[in-house]
Amino acid sequence: MRKLKEVLRLRYELGLGQRQIARSCSIAQGTVSGYLKRAETAGVSWPLPEGWNDRQLEAALFGGTPRRAYETRKPQPDFAQLGEKLFVDYAGATIPVHDPQGGPERQASIFVAVLGASNYTYAEATESQELEHWIGSHIRAFEFLGGVPKLVIPDNTRTGVSRACRYEPDLNRTYHELAMHYGVGVLPTRPYKPRDKAKVETGVQIVQRWIVAALRHRKFFSLAELNQAIRELLDKLNQRPFRQRPGCRASLFQELDRPALGPLPRERFELQQWATARLNIDYHVEIDRHYYSVPYVLTGQVVEIRSTLSTVEIFHRGERVASHVRSHLPYKATTVNEHRPKSHQQHLAWPPSRLLHWAQSVGPSTAQLFKAILESKPHPEMGYRSCLGILRLGQRYSTERVEAAAARALATGACSYQSVKSMLERGLDRQPLEAPAPRPPLEHDNLRGAAYFDPSDTPRLL
Repeated sequence: MRKLKEVLRLRYELGLGQRQIARSCSIAQGTVSGYLKRAETAGVSWPLPEGWNDRQLEAALFGGTPRRAYETRKPQPDFAQLGEKLFVDYAGATIPVHDPQGGPERQASIFVAVLGASNYTYAEATESQELEHWIGSHIRAFEFLGGVPKLVIPDNTRTGVSRACRYEPDLNRTYHELAMHYGVGVLPTRPYKPRDKAKVETGVQIVQRWIVAALRHRKFFSLAELNQAIRELLDKLNQRPFRQRPGCRASLFQELDRPALGPLPRERFELQQWATARLNIDYHVEIDRHYYSVPYVLTGQVVEIRSTLSTVEIFHRGERVASHVRSHLPYKATTVNEHRPKSHQQHLAWPPSRLLHWAQSVGPSTAQLFKAILESKPHPEMGYRSCLGILRLGQRYSTERVEAAAARALATGACSYQSVKSMLERGLDRQPLEAPAPRPPLEHDNLRGAAYFDPSDTPRLL
């Protein structure tokens, strides 16, 4: 469904041809054609009707009665021939950034973006070529241009393309979200086709010649300082007159590319990380050692997790089922009460003091066992369940036996409901605990004593 919606967006919002859509979405051109025919037959375009989810879209295109007969649509022009493209890549050269404290130097990567018609160029230094820096460079490039192009043409870099293929490269999920936010299409170049990326390769060579080489004798101690120097040289590069024709990159940008750019969205794109997980029996998912609740009815189901610096959202079959404020407390849980089963919600009415009070009526070992269980669980209700399970064992076994089993559980470190239950079922609570092994005597004829090692004494030969 995600790729089906992207096909509709690229067709009806950006007007791309079927071949370009197939490459951008990593699907066959015949599949694109089939999707578009079904959409036209069902009267579905982009954006989708408000409130539609994946199931409604699937029913409209594949499971419902066509709303109107298929009509041949006038083919869209091939936008690949227009100058509404931004070519992006990393330069091969790097620039060292030195540690002011004398630590090892870091090699900063150089991101390069070149517009198709004017060759107007943007460049910046980043800590690495990892996803967060790749996404951030795109955002700053769009803001430098003052608008967004219709197409972004990246190389088949592992950062932006999760599966490189000549015919069907698959975009990274976060990169796809960036394209959706800015309303652009991403069309990776074909491997071993230098003509596809000739524009950016030329731009990379110019950046290495006029910027990287010009800074080779300067020493930088921060990325901010380095990028300030890059921006100064970048302005000179874009203002530099052409040799064989009038004007420069900046003037040609204002004439050809600037009018073709789309507007920037009101809000900046927020970096999003995607992950897939199968929901545990405790109806929580883990992100960076913190646990977030999901409706318990989805236990055992595969969910998708989208996390930003401020929020965590969980999706099931394209529909958002949970949303939480991001927390960075390790081994803690963020739980929505409505996500719990009814039995768990009832357990919350049992405060720890009530459980400990009942345990104390059984015996001190049981109270200590309950306290150990409650303190060991990342989710409070998980500790309640174990304690309530031991409480129910008191209905089958005598108080003395439960207390004896609790004492054995504490002595052996097996502080859990299952361990106590097993001890009672096997009768281990009736067996005496093994006494600890005796320690060797501290007094012995061969021990020299502390006086032997007194530094004031003169060394003695044995």
